[in-house]
Amino acid sequence: QVQLVESGGGLVQPGGSLRLSCAASGIIFSINFMGWYRQAPGKERELVAGFTSFTSINTTNYADSVKGRFTISRDNAKNMVYLQMNSLKPEDRGLYYCNAEVASFRGGPHRNYWGQGTQVTVSS
Repeated sequence: QVQLVESGGGLVQPGGSLRLSCAASGIIFSINFMGWYRQAPGKERELVAGFTSFTSINTTNYADSVKGRFTISRDNAKNMVYLQMNSLKPEDRGLYYCNAEVASFRGGPHRNYWGQGTQVTVSS
C-alpha cells in the first residue's frame, strides 16, 4: 500500500506564492509519474505539473496556464515532489492533488495513487 500526503496549501493574495509538498510512503519499489493535479469548483480535475519519469532528467510537463509561474521539483531519495507556485491568480484556486504511479515490487505494475488534496485559495 502507498500513501501520498500533501501539505502547504492555504489562502494567499493575488500575486503571492505558495509551496506545496507531497510525500509518498509505503511499499515503493519504483515511481513512474509523480505530480500535481487540481480541481476547481464545477470543473474537471486537470494536470498542473508532473514528472513523466520520476528518475529521468528533463521530464517535466506543465499546463499552459501555469508555465513560467509554477515550478515542480523533486527529491528522489525521499520520494517527494514540490510545487512552487508564484504570481498566483484567482483562477489558480482549487483542491490540489498529488498523484503518483507506483510499483511496489520489481516487475510489478505501476498503480495509480492519489493524495487527499490540499486547498489553495487565491483571494484579496
